[in-house]
Amino acid sequence: MARTFRVILTCVFFACLLSSATAQELLVSLDYGTFQGSYSSTYNLSYWRKIPFAAPPIGENRFRAPQPPAPITNGTYNSDQSFDYCPQRTVNGSEDCLYLGLYSRPWSTPQPLRPVVVVYFGGAFIEGGGSFTLPPASYPVLNVSSSNDFIFVYPNYRVNAFGFLPGSQIASDPTSDLNPGLLDQQAALIWVNKYIEQFGGDKGNVSIWGQSAGAGSVVAQVIANGGNTQPRLFSKALASSPFWPKTYEYDAPEAQAIYDSLVEMTGCEGEDSLKCLKSVDVQTIRTAALSISGSHTYNTSSYTWAPVIDGKFLTQPLSQATIKGQVNIDIGWGMYNTHEGENFIPPGLASANNSGTPPFNSSVASFNTWLRGFLLGFSDRNIARVQNLYPEIGSSELIPSYNTSYTRAGLIYRDIVLACPTYWMARAAHNKSYVGEYSIPPAKHASDTIYWNQVNAVQQTQPLIYDGFTGAFASFFQTGDPNAHKLTNASEPGVPENWRTGEEFVILADGFQDLKVEMLGERCGFWRSVSADVPI
Repeated sequence: MARTFRVILTCVFFACLLSSATAQELLVSLDYGTFQGSYSSTYNLSYWRKIPFAAPPIGENRFRAPQPPAPITNGTYNSDQSFDYCPQRTVNGSEDCLYLGLYSRPWSTPQPLRPVVVVYFGGAFIEGGGSFTLPPASYPVLNVSSSNDFIFVYPNYRVNAFGFLPGSQIASDPTSDLNPGLLDQQAALIWVNKYIEQFGGDKGNVSIWGQSAGAGSVVAQVIANGGNTQPRLFSKALASSPFWPKTYEYDAPEAQAIYDSLVEMTGCEGEDSLKCLKSVDVQTIRTAALSISGSHTYNTSSYTWAPVIDGKFLTQPLSQATIKGQVNIDIGWGMYNTHEGENFIPPGLASANNSGTPPFNSSVASFNTWLRGFLLGFSDRNIARVQNLYPEIGSSELIPSYNTSYTRAGLIYRDIVLACPTYWMARAAHNKSYVGEYSIPPAKHASDTIYWNQVNAVQQTQPLIYDGFTGAFASFFQTGDPNAHKLTNASEPGVPENWRTGEEFVILADGFQDLKVEMLGERCGFWRSVSADVPI
């Protein structure tokens, strides 16, 4: 099948002219403003780079659920402009950040409406942003073949303290909300449901997708509202390595301590601590949030800022919601990487000598110190069960043998935070489920993104993997079936339906394999059984 990206780069004049979009076709009037889009002849894309989907969350609206966007009263809004990240550790950012961008192939009435893919950015819930350049992220997915035609939507959402501040004070305040970052994400979905048809999108065929914390965001939306979000905002979900750290109750000691720490670091102690937090300078909160995010890096909660069980949007942990089938998806696909847990554990566990802060080494004693710190509160009996399930010399589906503390700890972290959330979410889907494992070395966290996040050389030097892996993503978004528009020949396996076969789709350097998921299923079953002590 012809591959679009090759065509575009050699686009002859008359072909590009036929697919170009006029300025009038790119003018979209919504009930709160008119938005001018743009067209790229280089990539044959229509795009709106910046559209407000909510009011700026400033002043009294800091820590509050997103409010409706203000009307555009000064003429047509030029959407071909960038927008700031929300405040975070890597950039100062701006609280005026609730914008989204979208792109697609040119469209005009009466052409058929296209499927929609809403993409959440990653960044451990502490950083990241949804703005895009040309060609935008995930362009290789749209471009892998001419059989697929959909709209990508990239929303911003609040991160760190601005998006995930827990505590009883937040819950009891009438103009504050728990998990506002997740509510931002849902507001973008509501915007899509209301307006996407005017951009050529089918609101009845919406997928959500993300990588790392973006995939954790997918998980959150899948289990939101007890699995009964109304109106129905999406039907398919693809979670690529979902970062899903422990989800404490909003007023649990671990969560309340985060609020108390922020209050102390910002000088907001006292009865009106929340009022103070809503008025203090944004940089003061940003600095404190950065300090808090690093306070638990190698122990209980990774980067600290994370979703909490709030009793409204998130009513129960993922492990329980998925076993009950209380999810918002008909079709789910979860991907994880073989060695990606190693990105999040102390690097000293790979060294014979102590290194890092706090110090760790490769000894069993040091491993056990890390394990008890990560699973703080686990009984001696459960610690022993973990040690037996992940022995000093062991294996996994794609690791035939290991004998190091580093790999051992990496597998434990991977399964708790990344792989089991992948597995549970996909298998809880009402109709079909798909599970995949990316194992091309080094197979660390985000290694897989090279095939679908921005155009790069590997997509041309490794066409088999690009076609079989990225092509399956595109087919999933278009049809709900990763095999419907399969680009590889019959000698390469497709993506197995996990509920039916018990198999996962494995991406290897020389091709693909369908492999029984046995060890992961057993280990995830254990973590589900002890979820009262490790809330996931």
